[in-house]
Amino acid sequence: MRIKWFSLVRIVGLLLVLLYHFYKTRYTGGFIGVDVFYTFSGYLITGLLLDQYANKQRIDLLEFYRRRFYRIVPPLVLMILVVLPFTFLVKQDFVADIGQQIGAALGFTTNFYEIFTGSSYESQFIPHLFVHTWSLAIEVQFYLLWAFILWLLAKKKLSTQKFRGTVFVVSSILFVVGFLSMFVRAFFVDNFSTIYFSSVNHSFAFFLGAMFATLTGIKETTVRFRKNVERWPKSRTLFYFIGSASLLFLLSVVLDFNQLLTYLFGFVLASLFSAVMIYSARVLNDQTPTIKEPVFVTYLADISYGMYLFHWPFYVIFTQLMPNNLAVFLTILFSAIFSSLSFYVLEPFIAGKPVVLFDYELDLQGFKKWLYGLAGLLVLVMMVIVIRAPKIGDFEKNLLVNSLNQAQANVNRTHTLIAGDANAMSDVMVIGDSVALRSSDTFTELLPEVQLDAAVSRNFTDAYSIFQNHVKNNTLSKTVVLAVGVNSVDGYASAIQPFIDELPKGYRLVLVTAYNAKDSRVASMRDYELTLAKKYKYVTVADWYKTAVENPTIWRGTDGVHYSDTGTDGAKLYVETIQKAIKKAAKNPAK
Repeated sequence: MRIKWFSLVRIVGLLLVLLYHFYKTRYTGGFIGVDVFYTFSGYLITGLLLDQYANKQRIDLLEFYRRRFYRIVPPLVLMILVVLPFTFLVKQDFVADIGQQIGAALGFTTNFYEIFTGSSYESQFIPHLFVHTWSLAIEVQFYLLWAFILWLLAKKKLSTQKFRGTVFVVSSILFVVGFLSMFVRAFFVDNFSTIYFSSVNHSFAFFLGAMFATLTGIKETTVRFRKNVERWPKSRTLFYFIGSASLLFLLSVVLDFNQLLTYLFGFVLASLFSAVMIYSARVLNDQTPTIKEPVFVTYLADISYGMYLFHWPFYVIFTQLMPNNLAVFLTILFSAIFSSLSFYVLEPFIAGKPVVLFDYELDLQGFKKWLYGLAGLLVLVMMVIVIRAPKIGDFEKNLLVNSLNQAQANVNRTHTLIAGDANAMSDVMVIGDSVALRSSDTFTELLPEVQLDAAVSRNFTDAYSIFQNHVKNNTLSKTVVLAVGVNSVDGYASAIQPFIDELPKGYRLVLVTAYNAKDSRVASMRDYELTLAKKYKYVTVADWYKTAVENPTIWRGTDGVHYSDTGTDGAKLYVETIQKAIKKAAKNPAK
């Protein structure tokens, strides 16, 4: 039994995810699309199992797992095999450690892989091609556990009504536990990704969906639900559906991945709105028995899972080769093609069902050898890529080397200070992020007297802690260069002001404007920093943003934050921009 308007639920979830990935700076909270899928999965799976129990007084666990296998695994394998040949178009960094990524994806443990490797969901310099399978991993883990729990409950041979009530109680308890685990843990983590990727912390959406499933059902509906179908006017049902969907899109532009409120209330609100949307879609189905679901809506729902799988790796690859909008177009095109082939051809073929494409039944038996040969070729290509792939990409390797060189230089300076040479105290200190860290060799070449303290993913909060520590220990250099900002665009005004307020008298501050080709908000931050330089005579701006815009060649094939590793032009331009600002600051009065 297909519930007509459930297709719209799938489309809403997919659209939120696509908007987030394609236009992250506008739809900063679009990641809640995953929670729409989670809530819907919890609802659908629980509803189907409740129906099975109502009809047979038992749950066929192996049959459930078999159906899930045929729906989930073939598209996943196809995605991996199809995407990998495209990696020949981009640099080797994108296939670094690809074997473990593939293993995690096929083993449905990507969420654990990302946690254990210390990955940040939003701040990966070289995005993992299969990082998006973290959500699939949690979903499969839910299927395995929840179906097993319901199978155990079914062994008690309860009446259908009591079984439904028991499932409601159990799912309610698990919902509360999951939500509270996210709520409480959010106060104690430095990296929200560990919560986002967690099977426990991010599970409550499934159980909320399960709770709603006990209130409605799929085929075997409840008395209360049937009364709502009769009593609610269609206008009310549509209001609930459209209203909840609209609230989800509102959350997609309000929430931010790195904000505490997102984890305290954002995800649970997204799940609640999703549940209301699902419930109203179920009511609307029974209220519109004579209305057919538009073919295009059904089609989009059919390929939504495949679109989710294919879009991310294609988008990552295409954005390295072309402008964003063109990359988006090709991503959607390629994803739709392969998703359609997966749903309408591959999945029924593997399951031994008739293959029907656009109302035409295809006989693929005569093409079996060709299909198996093509699959074998793709597997061979995958093996070659995995064998040739480096354990660590050049980008991360360079960051590691630069970090070690920086640490050694600081140790040497400390030893000299201990020996009593006060001249070892640099007059200039750079507190920077990964862009500064990547330029450490050029700093040594052009500004050997500068004390560089840079680290990956450093934001204003981290930099302020370092700044305070130096002030407290009286080790702050006379000129402080603050080269952070790209990792903390939100709330930049309140984040910068403490540096100005607490800068000791007789000192100068240089603000390096951040640059991110994919985030228009950095332009506003740059404008604000320029106004600070006009307001405070002891504040100078090193306009890296302007330099970056004027030199587009250094950004080809990059993430838009870190200049190209082809040649040294980017590093030289970056350090020279700071060097000019330091010279300018020396001519301005100190605080």
